[in-house]
Amino acid sequence: MSWGTDLWDQFDNLSLHTNRGIDVLDKYANFLRDRVAIETEYAGKLRRLVKNYQPKKKEEEDNEFTSRQAFRNLLKEVGDLAGQREVVSETLQLQIIQGVTLLSKTLREDRKKCLNDGTVLQQTLSAQLSSLERAKRNYDKAYRDSEKAVENHKKADMDFNLSRAEVERYKNIMTSKIQQSDDAKNEYANQLQKTNNLQQQHYGTLLPAVFNRLQELDEKRTRGIREFIIGAADVESSVAPIIARCMEGIVKAGESINEQEDSLKVIERYQSGFQPPADIPFEDLSKMDSSIATQSNYSSVTYNHLTIKGTISGPKFKKPRGGILNSIFGSNKQRQIIEACITMKNSLTADGQKEDFSDLPPNQQRKKLQAKIAELQHKVDQETNTRDGLMKMKIVYEANSSLGNPMTVEGQLNESEHELEKLKNDLKKYQGYLDKANQLQVVNNSPQSNRNQLQNGHRTSRHSNGSASADDHNDGDDQPDDAGSLSSSASPESGLGTSHTSLPGSGQGSANENAMGEETCYETEVELLQPLGTCRALYPFEATSEGSIPMNEGEELQVIENDQGDGWTRVRRANNSNGWDEGFVPTSYIECTLFA
Repeated sequence: MSWGTDLWDQFDNLSLHTNRGIDVLDKYANFLRDRVAIETEYAGKLRRLVKNYQPKKKEEEDNEFTSRQAFRNLLKEVGDLAGQREVVSETLQLQIIQGVTLLSKTLREDRKKCLNDGTVLQQTLSAQLSSLERAKRNYDKAYRDSEKAVENHKKADMDFNLSRAEVERYKNIMTSKIQQSDDAKNEYANQLQKTNNLQQQHYGTLLPAVFNRLQELDEKRTRGIREFIIGAADVESSVAPIIARCMEGIVKAGESINEQEDSLKVIERYQSGFQPPADIPFEDLSKMDSSIATQSNYSSVTYNHLTIKGTISGPKFKKPRGGILNSIFGSNKQRQIIEACITMKNSLTADGQKEDFSDLPPNQQRKKLQAKIAELQHKVDQETNTRDGLMKMKIVYEANSSLGNPMTVEGQLNESEHELEKLKNDLKKYQGYLDKANQLQVVNNSPQSNRNQLQNGHRTSRHSNGSASADDHNDGDDQPDDAGSLSSSASPESGLGTSHTSLPGSGQGSANENAMGEETCYETEVELLQPLGTCRALYPFEATSEGSIPMNEGEELQVIENDQGDGWTRVRRANNSNGWDEGFVPTSYIECTLFA
């Protein structure tokens, strides 16, 4: 199969075919350029998309949620996907498009040379054919002239009217024409032989060589298109595993979302540590004297208008002054403490919060303090490393003065020491804040045995043994019982949390005499509680805080109040005096079985 043999007479068609083939190659190159532009634009838009949806700085605190983490991982994988599209674009540009462009240029140059050679051969053959045609025409004319001259000579020789001279002239003309005819015949034969030889060489050797070269060029173009198409597919296939891993990463990011974990983190973030308010008791004014009614009204107003950040919002409560304050807090010491609670101010941070975060709910305060301590500890470690490095540098300079002057490090070392001392002081200060907050939490989480109760218009104070004693409201005493009127508002059952601590009072309530807070509240509850179930002690427990009771491992007790989120469960058990011992135990120390 050869163009030179089978297509010996298709010079023009072969020229047109090879030109169209190279146009197809150029068209494929333009297709690749447009695709590269699309890939580049797609990658750029993906990167802009990822950039536009990157979490803002103010949203960094939400990154702990699994859904936010999954979205961040999704953005990362999409960014990697954009990078792979850029790799495809760059590889197509450098390897495929440049190769196609170079091949097209080479093919056009070689085709032009082949066509020029073929044109020259065609022109040479055409010139030879023209010479042959001229020689044939000359021979034809000379032959006719010679034939005419011979005929004229014969006529003249037979005409007796002509002189001998005239006959001789016709004979000379005949001889001349015959000679010219013979010369023309020889020329024609010579040109014919040359033309045949050239034509045979032209169609047998020269032109087939040109056509075969064109065939090689066209096959090279076709083979190049095949290789470039496969190469472009290989470029795509080379990034396919990475793209597949990106897809796997996106799927893994989606599977990492845990709605329950996010819900727990919401609780951890926003849990205030306060307890929901208890039911407001009914106050039968007909069975209470005026002093009790005044106190009860004050307690109700205080409770209903209390404002707790992040838990209960309401109008600001103006703290009582004058007679009411004196009637409730009789001693000067108590008044000084409550006034100190009211007037206590803390320095504010740059974001408007108090330095010890005491304006936050208890749990949030501890979290903020722990984060601040971790930040300061990190800074202390960094500054310590910096100081140690400067000290080593100073020692080296002192050992070898050619390396540097140790005095140049002295100033930096002093500045580092000063900064380290400042950071350590801040760390110690915030650790103190955290210790204080933890101490308040222990106090606030300790079960309070003295609770105010209003039952049928009479206040009762329940002790650890579960017994109740009623105050006599008809004895004419205007001073209310401190133990009956005030309790720790930060206890597990108070509903206010650690930012509101108890005030000093008489009886068992005096255990929290030094606890400070910004607000107080009064609380009543029903005395007799039905058991909710039973529990078994998993570990022994020694009662170390007010309101708690000890227990031995394996001991069975009655559950009378479930854990309200503060880690304590209220239980009771029978004692040797036919009574009940009642108090709080750690929830993690018992295994509960509640009644259906």
